[in-house]
Amino acid sequence: MGKVGKTVETLGDYLREQRIAAHLTLRQLAEQAGVSNPYLSQIERGLRRPSAEVLQQIAKALRISAEQLYLRAGIVSPEGAGGSVELAVLGDSRLTERQKQSLLDVYASFIALNDSTS
Repeated sequence: MGKVGKTVETLGDYLREQRIAAHLTLRQLAEQAGVSNPYLSQIERGLRRPSAEVLQQIAKALRISAEQLYLRAGIVSPEGAGGSVELAVLGDSRLTERQKQSLLDVYASFIALNDSTS
């Protein structure tokens, strides 16, 4: 799995830390975020990669920045230049989750292509 596996594992660890700091059980957070208890458990253990929409719901329930979760999940890159484009796509409520992911994939592939040719 390489980089993706590491990113998801880091996300799960971060979510667990934030949940514990918020004094919430796994069940309480799952209920507040509108996801199933087993699904949230799999995210925390690094077995599932949640969509940006699910991360936003979790962030809201934890009262933390969704951007932090996007960074941890590898959805938004830490470099400032690309982050604003990615956040704009993720924040656009006129797009479906599938459209957002498609745009982010195309954007990332263009960046990777340009980085490899320069």
